[in-house]
Amino acid sequence: MKKVAIIMGSDSDWSVVKGACTVLKDFGVPYEAHILSAHRTPEAASAFAKAARANGYGVILCAAGMAAHLAGAFAANTTLPVVGIPMKGGALDGLDALLATVQMPSGFPVATVALNGAKNAAYLAVAILAVADEDLAAKLDQFRADTAAAIAKKDAAIAAEAAAM
Repeated sequence: MKKVAIIMGSDSDWSVVKGACTVLKDFGVPYEAHILSAHRTPEAASAFAKAARANGYGVILCAAGMAAHLAGAFAANTTLPVVGIPMKGGALDGLDALLATVQMPSGFPVATVALNGAKNAAYLAVAILAVADEDLAAKLDQFRADTAAAIAKKDAAIAAEAAAM
């Protein structure tokens, strides 16, 4: 199975990004987390992105705040799928990070999740990897079925409570 790289521009992103690690661990997807900056360590970030496929990665998640465009820098240096996680904070409370992540030039796409959406980035990585992995696809199908069953159970409880009022 391919690994997922989780890249943060700063250690301040770690409290949110841990959620992605938990999701990947729950699905049995191997991952590594690293701090690399498109601006403070551009050579290291570029080298990591360029070698990612050869190093066994299948998807790269990039979390960065403000207008730092870590995901775009990675997308410029790899043809692997890159998922951007814009982080809340700064003067614009994450709007600048969202726009910097989603506004990519044609030919260099970055899939973008919600502000602080690390868990959804991990679920997207699982879905991407599941295209070529039947066991992982079955785990994702089971997760979706379990989620639907939990909602149905909550619905029945609310309906019963409402009927008793």
